[in-house]
Amino acid sequence: MSALLAIAGLDAYYGRAHILQGVGFDMGRGEVLALMGRNGAGKSTTMKAVMGLVPPAGGTIRFDGQRIEGREPFAIARLGIGYVPEERRIFSELTVMENLAVGRRPPREGAPHWTPDRLFALFPNLGRMRDRPGGAMSGGEQQMLTIARTLMGNPRLLLLDEPSEGLAPVIVEAMAATILRLKEEGMSILLSEQNLHFAGNVADRAAIIEKGVIRFTGTMDALKANEAVRTQYLSV
Repeated sequence: MSALLAIAGLDAYYGRAHILQGVGFDMGRGEVLALMGRNGAGKSTTMKAVMGLVPPAGGTIRFDGQRIEGREPFAIARLGIGYVPEERRIFSELTVMENLAVGRRPPREGAPHWTPDRLFALFPNLGRMRDRPGGAMSGGEQQMLTIARTLMGNPRLLLLDEPSEGLAPVIVEAMAATILRLKEEGMSILLSEQNLHFAGNVADRAAIIEKGVIRFTGTMDALKANEAVRTQYLSV
């Protein structure tokens, strides 16, 4: 079976800074892949390139066999890719229900169909604050709302940028449980993450990026067993 997402030779710049240098990896349907590396390694830029928010200077990005590099972000989203940025970006003056309504898209073949009630089963806290404005929620609650709003678009691939960053340990545990439940639904997830423990609990495979270059790809078990790679590319 062909990969759901296949990236090859991806280059990207910010001004004259060469941020991504020949990045390449692929991921299958129903897989959780952790894109790992230190701050500034190129994780977020890779996700933004997939979404069309950073124009690639070279290389190819294929989604379900279709080349998408260079397309507008809205066109990429309509193909079935959902993006949860690190900054969350909820609509702070809108209620939980109104935020979800903004993200609603028709059911999509090959993707789980999400409704508010199904999302409240996944995120019980949100179900208890349906009429609360987004700006009156905690950081963890806003993160859950951002994911829920993205799921209302019924994506086939979900990009999660640093979902555990800055959250209390109990919320990080809830986030891991959420990702595992999404995986049970058949959701394909590309996860940008620095936390090896978190990634190890939810991901099937890892790709390590350092200074814009992929340095390792393999199973999470292989990464856990490779102390040299962890020390060189992931230790602080």
